[in-house]
Amino acid sequence: MSQTTTITKGQQGPRTVTLNTGNVYTFNSNESTTLEKIPIIDASRIWSEKLEDRQAVAEEIREASRDIGFFYLINHGIDPKYAEQVMEQAKRFFALPEERKMEVFTGRVPNEYVGYHPMECYNRNGWKYQDLSEAFNWAYDAAEDPEAVDKDQPSVSIWPSDLPGFREGLYAYHTQLLRLSRRLARIFALALHLPEEYFDQYVKQPEAGMRILHYPEQKHTADEQNGIGAHTDVECFTIVTQDSAGGLEVLSKNGNWVKAEPIPDSFVVNIADCFMRQTNDFFVSTVHRVINKSGKERYSAPFFFGFDRNKLLEAVPTCVSEENPMKYPIMTGGEYYAWRTNRQKSTHKK
Repeated sequence: MSQTTTITKGQQGPRTVTLNTGNVYTFNSNESTTLEKIPIIDASRIWSEKLEDRQAVAEEIREASRDIGFFYLINHGIDPKYAEQVMEQAKRFFALPEERKMEVFTGRVPNEYVGYHPMECYNRNGWKYQDLSEAFNWAYDAAEDPEAVDKDQPSVSIWPSDLPGFREGLYAYHTQLLRLSRRLARIFALALHLPEEYFDQYVKQPEAGMRILHYPEQKHTADEQNGIGAHTDVECFTIVTQDSAGGLEVLSKNGNWVKAEPIPDSFVVNIADCFMRQTNDFFVSTVHRVINKSGKERYSAPFFFGFDRNKLLEAVPTCVSEENPMKYPIMTGGEYYAWRTNRQKSTHKK
């Protein structure tokens, strides 16, 4: 799930992005670049039986999470057939008539982000035209989790009727990404110089939502419209599956929009706000957006992984000290998630 922003538009010079969390960022222009690069990390070592291999990849992830908050994962171990299946299911759903999709409109589920988010429903940055995308979100379901503590835990997701194979296809990929995310939680613990099992208690019943998105080609300029406006994600980290169209852009520390160009069979991983809070800003939750000027439709499937809603977002011990106290108030993941969900939904058009 994403956090909305407000853009201050000047006649000349840099522009500022003010998040609802109060953080302010500056970008130089709406032109994007490939001159700055997003790190590429070989994930095969996260499955190694050798601790030194896992520690080595953890150090690479530590550096990327600290410097830019984004990195590619290659050789991650998930069969590409699951991604292909989800992209086909996305095309099926978004091709439905509007009235069919509105049967699962997200407004029917207060305090949650599940369901259908219509085309041009949001304007995250206050541009002239609404964000040109539509989405469908679904949540963690214990019944679909092989490692679930309580298989009878209810899910908040809502599903369209008479669309055989849709739910099954989405959860087949979700289950694969859930397994990968639990392993990454252990690698992130090593990256923070903690015991590898430090986050295990947080991920037994995780916040693990996912969405599929459809972006038509944009006709308007980036000064007038985005596919999805500049934002940060809410949970701990996001694993993004994107097609070949491109369009994802990351705001670097230099104030430039850096293109996250598609790499076949890779994931784009980014740090999100809950992890930034828990690491006391050691990890960076980076502003990003989508501009689809590819000349074709774009589809993507981000997986949002966070910790148990009942757990407190307490500071990671290696990220605080007497000289560097915790910067954020302590609350549960569920309290933070509910607040951010309602702030995000408040940006839809009336």
